Amino acid sequence: MARRVFFSFHYQDVIDFRANVVRESGAIKGTGREAGFFDASLWESTKRRGPEALKRLINEGLEDTSVTCVLIGSQTYARPWVRYEILKSMKRGNKVIGVHINGVADKYRQTKEPGPNPFDYLGVTYGSDGKTLTMHEYVGNIWIPYGDIDGSASFQITPLDASHWGHAYDLSHFYLTYSWSGDNGYENFSNWIA
Repeated sequence: MARRVFFSFHYQDVIDFRANVVRESGAIKGTGREAGFFDASLWESTKRRGPEALKRLINEGLEDTSVTCVLIGSQTYARPWVRYEILKSMKRGNKVIGVHINGVADKYRQTKEPGPNPFDYLGVTYGSDGKTLTMHEYVGNIWIPYGDIDGSASFQITPLDASHWGHAYDLSHFYLTYSWSGDNGYENFSNWIA
């Protein structure tokens, strides 16, 4: 069965065509909203209506998806809406992966060094009884609670094994990253999202 994928990315990587290489690779089934991409004009018009409208757009885009793929460029890790998309995906139970795209040539045929991993800048703490999870983000050299999803940083979960209880982890502890160029994403993407 095909997995429906939501793509999270920084729009600069669309402008530079790096995100488009993944989107149009043929390894991705569906286009437009079906594949989790939003037209820049839709994004910009929604952005003018404010943060709640953007959240609704993202939440609608995540509906009926089972995988979230974060396309990692140079500044992806710092984008507030990418952080929202990652944590909202985690909360809804999507499989989450990251794919470094700076090895993909841009519209000027230039590549860049890999950007920082956004999963290093987001984290979770499990409650001492294993029944709650609190989300965090790394901002200005400190970890702070992330309360931008449903108005709270904490929510109820089905308890994991006791080894996680009372411990904090950044999301790179749980989520894998790949390189589109270095790990042959064109051939392997369907395996990454399986």
